[in-house]
Amino acid sequence: MKKMDIIYEDREILVINKPSGLLTIGTDREKEKTLYYEASMYVKKQSPKNKIFIVHRLDRDTSGVVMFAKSEIVKKTYQNSWDDLVKIREYMAIVEGNVKNDKGSVKNYLKETKTFFVYSSEEKDGKLAITNYQKVKSNNQYSLLQVNLETGRKNQIRVHMNDLGHPIIGDKKYGAQKNPIRRLGLHASRLVVVNPKTKKEMEFIAKIPLNFTKII
Repeated sequence: MKKMDIIYEDREILVINKPSGLLTIGTDREKEKTLYYEASMYVKKQSPKNKIFIVHRLDRDTSGVVMFAKSEIVKKTYQNSWDDLVKIREYMAIVEGNVKNDKGSVKNYLKETKTFFVYSSEEKDGKLAITNYQKVKSNNQYSLLQVNLETGRKNQIRVHMNDLGHPIIGDKKYGAQKNPIRRLGLHASRLVVVNPKTKKEMEFIAKIPLNFTKII
């Protein structure tokens, strides 16, 4: 087991840079190869009584900032007001093709099929999803985008990039044809969240993987 990349830790929270390919939390099939399990083992080494609780999660193949709480009370405090407390949810994405516009946004409603495929709809019975993006650099084959979420829906960025005609590299589920870095080209690079107690903003940054910048 690799050593966890801890971004920040205090008495109440633990923030980790999750590697691509690792589940945030367990499934029926997989209980131990998860970030939750690693974080749990980490806090239990400090004291066997310690526990860890998930505040939010990332897809298995997305890397970057994940926050855990060290008590159920702290977890609920963040989760109950998550959309109000989170000020910035920033991702870096490598997409196929040279994105025409330097910046833009996608706004629609997301629905999910019984087979867990998320798709866009103009019908308001789905969940409202808003994604803003800005082109950092590009070449003829790929574009590196800085993406900011106004809403945090399941697979939101992946679906919206495909809607633009520029799917995220390595994302076969949502239209990608290429997988040059052998992983999903999506990284949760920055999270700015308000501490519910102090009311001060906390900023957590996960460095962009080297292969993201090398490709362009």
